[in-house]
Formats: sequence, C-alpha cells, structure tokens
Amino acid sequence: MPDNAPTIHVLNGPNLNLLGEREPEVYGRDTLADVERSCRELCDAASLKLVFNQTNSQGTLIDHIHAARQSAGIVINPAGYSYSVAVLDALKACSAPVVEVHISNIHARGLSEPFRAESLTATAALGVISGLGSAGYGLAIQFLLSRRGGA
Repeated sequence: MPDNAPTIHVLNGPNLNLLGEREPEVYGRDTLADVERSCRELCDAASLKLVFNQTNSQGTLIDHIHAARQSAGIVINPAGYSYSVAVLDALKACSAPVVEVHISNIHARGLSEPFRAESLTATAALGVISGLGSAGYGLAIQFLLSRRGGA
C-alpha cells in the first residue's frame, strides 16, 4: 500500500478492549481483534490504509480524533464517551466524514437504561449504525467507500 493511500480511522472508546468477554449476550462474541481483521480486509481490498485504535482514556480518544481530522473517514464507536462534549467538539473539528457505530441497539436498550438511548456525539456524524453487532463497522466502512466512489 502506498504511503500516500487514503486512510480510514476506526476509533473505539472505553471497555471495547473487552469485546467478546464483557456481556456477550449484549455485544456478541467477536473480539476487537476480529473487528480489526474484518475492517482491515475491507480497507485492503479498497487500497486504503487503516488505522485502528482503542482507548479507555477520553483524552487519548480525542488525540486519535485530532490525528484523523483530515483523513478519508472516521468510524467511531465512542461507547461510554457518547455523552462527552469534549469528544463531540473534537468530532466537529473534523473535515473527515464521520460514521458512529454502536454494537448494541442503544435505542432498544434505552427502554431499560434510558441514558443509553441518546448519543451526543452522533450529532457530529453523517450517520449512525446501531444494533447490527460488529458487522456495523464493515457497513460504516462500505458507506465511506461509496462516498468516495469506491464501492
């Protein structure tokens, strides 16, 4: 892959390092390594570079967003930082298209846990994919590719 190939950034917030272990009945059995592998396959097939990050630190997530500001696209699962004004402000400073992904259906979960039904950071995204499991990441990348004319 050429050094100047367009780059997609897939950014993951807190606790996603435990994907596949933490509440598998909600989040499924795929690990974050599984998600990265499938994202990498899609990007490789489209001749795009992939930067894939996960952090439990809000400041580090913001640094990753800043690094991706002018990329070909950002796929973000902000997880528990979906309610962060600081993460929202970082996303709003991006010229890159942003797609927010949630593995679980945050709207359905809002019936029993009302705070989960809202995502402040989604207001900075072109779209939100929620409730389709880890497949949502691939769908987000495919959407970004279609905007580039690559799918």
